[in-house]
Amino acid sequence: MPPPLTLYIKVLPGEVYFPSLNPRGQGYTRKQYMNASTSKKTIKSQANDRAERLGKDSIPRLLIRFSVPAIIGMLAQALYNITDRIFIGMAIGTNGIAAATISFPFMMLTLACGMLIGFGGTSLISIRLGEDRQDRAEHILGNMLVMLIVLSSAVTLVGLRFLDSMLIAFGSSADVLPLAHDYLQIILFGVILQMVGFGMNAAIRGEGNPRIAMFSMLISVIINAILTPLFIFGFSWGIRGAAWATIIGQGVSAVWVMSYFLGGYSLLKLKWTDLVPDLRVSGQVLAVGLPPFLMQVLASMLQSIFNHQLRIHGGDTAIAAMGIIYSTLMMFLMPIFGLNHGVQPIIGYNYGARNMHRVKKALTTAMATATVSTVTGFLVVMFLPRYIIFLFNSKDAALLAMGVPAMRMTLCMLPIVGFQVVSSGYFQAVGRPRTSALLMLTRQLIFLLPSLIFLPRFFGITGIWMAIPVSDALAAMLATTMISLEVRRLQRAGQETLKPTALPDPMEEAALVDQQMQV
Repeated sequence: MPPPLTLYIKVLPGEVYFPSLNPRGQGYTRKQYMNASTSKKTIKSQANDRAERLGKDSIPRLLIRFSVPAIIGMLAQALYNITDRIFIGMAIGTNGIAAATISFPFMMLTLACGMLIGFGGTSLISIRLGEDRQDRAEHILGNMLVMLIVLSSAVTLVGLRFLDSMLIAFGSSADVLPLAHDYLQIILFGVILQMVGFGMNAAIRGEGNPRIAMFSMLISVIINAILTPLFIFGFSWGIRGAAWATIIGQGVSAVWVMSYFLGGYSLLKLKWTDLVPDLRVSGQVLAVGLPPFLMQVLASMLQSIFNHQLRIHGGDTAIAAMGIIYSTLMMFLMPIFGLNHGVQPIIGYNYGARNMHRVKKALTTAMATATVSTVTGFLVVMFLPRYIIFLFNSKDAALLAMGVPAMRMTLCMLPIVGFQVVSSGYFQAVGRPRTSALLMLTRQLIFLLPSLIFLPRFFGITGIWMAIPVSDALAAMLATTMISLEVRRLQRAGQETLKPTALPDPMEEAALVDQQMQV
């Protein structure tokens, strides 16, 4: 799957480095960086101008400027999964959708591996460029490529060796196993293309070219959307056709990304000397990329538990229904994830500049926008669930009978989800990652996992559909408490004239919050 967009900002004494932006919204070219007579002064001047805009321009205008590329990228990621499942459902039916759903935990694991290296390396690249150390950034880039190739090869070999055992662990039944095997076997041969394209595409954003990164994702989505029906219906390849379309799309995207670095278009260059493994750099990359990696692994584990519970209480039809529900949910959540990425640099800059009224306005504007999106999604799934399921499979009456009430029940708390996402992103933006992680982990581990294990014991298949809204409601209560305290703190801070050192240290605040939570 294509990666989400992320903006990385490094603030140094005397200058602000924004790798993702220039006056046209593009990254800087090599010529701009390497022109010795004017480049550095011009770039620093433009960077400072853009920094001032973050503190002065209209919040809605800034939000649009920062969020739209991220939202497009997120929607592309959602469409990638939906396209496959729609055509698989049309051609093969309920078991085909179930097979794709069973394979999804593995897709999440490969994405986690890509995040481990791609996000970790990209963050370090942005920092090194902000420090004006391009040679070190290129050294990180070369090591990223080697790490991506080695790790993806290992994932492919292990996956092929234990394919059937892995699918059973993901919740596959005997009826769905042959289809899931055919699908995932081909996907495994394309893991190297997916991970190299993912990780190196993240590096393109890190060096300051978000539009190229966005195009690389759109290319893979468009190719997949064209080839999937051709291979499934035109060539009669069945579920294997969907898998081939996926890896071909990923392959073209990977070639596009690598041609950017090898064709002289990039600021950072791949050099043979930088491809020599550096254990120190590799360790730094893995350390920075570990948090998103662990979150994605946790999500994969939860998906596997979902599959097992669904198979026990509702069979393959229930797994297919959840696959459709998840695809629908992602269409409404992905724009919010993009919005969340877009608002973070706005909040972060103004928080550092102690413009607390702008921090509060950016936060409330993002929350309102996210809520509009989720309320729209809620209305769609409440009034049009039958048509959504028809889009995936119009022939299975059992799927329709189970899927309509399941979709309404599972997504009944959708209006409050956008608020949760923005709340968690806010604490990350102001340098309080532990509070942000607390909000994310409580929903997944403390609320969702126990609900998923215990509710089905009392309510059967209905308990599985109930697990998601119950965890969403509990997580929203926690987020409301945390963000309400924060808004009051911002109001107090905005009424005071603070010295540069008067703002509480973010990590000290995080420790205080953790202590209060423990009490």
